[in-house]
Amino acid sequence: MKNQKDARALLVFSMAIFGTLGLFVRNIQLSSEALAFYRAVLAAVLIGGFLFVTKQKIQVKQFKKELPILLLSGVAMGFNWILLFEAYKYTTVSIATLSYYFAPVLVTLACPLLFKEKMTAKNWLCFIMSTLGIVLITGIGDFSQGKSNIVGILFGLGAACFYATVILLNKFIKNVGGIQRTFLQFLSAILILIPYVGFTSGFSLGQLTTIGWICLLIVGLVHTGVTYCFYFSALKELPGQKAAILSYIDPLVAVCISVFILGEPLTLLQFVGGALILGFTLWNEL
Repeated sequence: MKNQKDARALLVFSMAIFGTLGLFVRNIQLSSEALAFYRAVLAAVLIGGFLFVTKQKIQVKQFKKELPILLLSGVAMGFNWILLFEAYKYTTVSIATLSYYFAPVLVTLACPLLFKEKMTAKNWLCFIMSTLGIVLITGIGDFSQGKSNIVGILFGLGAACFYATVILLNKFIKNVGGIQRTFLQFLSAILILIPYVGFTSGFSLGQLTTIGWICLLIVGLVHTGVTYCFYFSALKELPGQKAAILSYIDPLVAVCISVFILGEPLTLLQFVGGALILGFTLWNEL
């Protein structure tokens, strides 16, 4: 019981930290792809150091057959971050985050094709209502939202597609622990982002202000390195339903920060749309 209480506290902390990501990203003067690269580098260094200090060896022979899938999931993770960071640039943190949380719905749709799972009436209802939620947060009929808002939502949905890909690929990986898996995924993301960043925005950090440097270190070390370790440690001790419920602290914190700290607008229709996405996605997971 004590282990579950500690794990619950760790997961609550992790989700709350994840929910503040947009606030820090807004203050980093880097392109989305460069930010994704440095986030992966900082997190990989920290988690690699943790594995070294705790003497946790990565036995590649044990999961040699799964290595291509593992590396592919790391690539998907890298582009997932890029699209999410782009979404923050074009729309509010709350709308970007709510669009991003369409990922579990996409996983539900993909599972019947990949794992021969049947779509129940409940699954279809959750999909329809969550999709309605996406329609509402686009601000349909409210032309004051502008094209930028739609572009941000599309980036958020693109990030959701890549995040869903990461989730689905991880279902095929059975022989790698959570922290080791994440470390290898970060390395994979770094490898694919090196040429991508090199041919696009470049690796220059000269434009970063002092606040930008601080926020970059927090995003890489705290939001990604430390919090991912806490997150996977907590998941091992908690039942799936409890973990699913607590994971919704992330978007709720993001929405609160967007509205009350950043002062970003959230219309009543968008609020209802967000509630539909989160509510029906949670019900589907339970």
